[in-house]
Amino acid sequence: MEQPIKTMADFKAEGKSPEILFWVGCAGSFDDRAKKITRAFASLLQKAHVEFAILGKEEGCTGDPAKRAGNEFLFQMQAIMNIEVLNTYEIKKIVTTCPHCFNTLKNEYPQLGGNYEVLHHTQLLQSLLNEGRLKVEGGIFKGKKIVFHDPCYLGRANDEYEAPRKVLLQLEADLLEMKRCRQNGLCCGAGGAQMFKEPEKGNKDINIERTEEALELNPNIIATGCPFCNTMLTDGVKGHNKENIIFVKDLAELLNESLT
Repeated sequence: MEQPIKTMADFKAEGKSPEILFWVGCAGSFDDRAKKITRAFASLLQKAHVEFAILGKEEGCTGDPAKRAGNEFLFQMQAIMNIEVLNTYEIKKIVTTCPHCFNTLKNEYPQLGGNYEVLHHTQLLQSLLNEGRLKVEGGIFKGKKIVFHDPCYLGRANDEYEAPRKVLLQLEADLLEMKRCRQNGLCCGAGGAQMFKEPEKGNKDINIERTEEALELNPNIIATGCPFCNTMLTDGVKGHNKENIIFVKDLAELLNESLT
């Protein structure tokens, strides 16, 4: 049975500090689909006996969408408010399921006074598997064809390509690669605040282009490591009327399913 999740305020009231802060992010907090990723990852942390906390209502948007849309002033306002909260709690280590939050916290907060060790959830999951704190059992994905889409802010922006693939290989699935992958991966179309507006006119929406590259491989599952990518590829699969036979899932969801 899953345990209640404590906030940093709860830990402070007890005079304790958690092993890690789980930065949930806007998508993971408010988007109904992304909430499932949040729950799956929290479940994995509990199964691995990782002592963690969230900020709860004290967590604000990292400011990534504002910055990418060109509003540097709003970004700095949002970032400084978060940094004040994080530094008050003396946070040292943060994990997040969103590459956008990951990139912003890791690479852009230091210049504003926020210096933390920041991990993407696939990096932490790989470590927990390596340490034996999580063990895959059952092999429910054995023989399943899984294609992984590299999130831009995890891959090209932060040069992390191996952690998600190593997690997927633990599932004993057949890991497939699209023509454009790793350093040459194609954006799903959501980055740079494009998630929140209609696309410019053209011959084809980029998320459809990317989804078609995945569908060419006839996968059972399209795996992602980003809630934005998940939305864009899910829409792409629906556009081809294949949502009942090809599933778009986050690595945390796949790993969590393999442990239950």
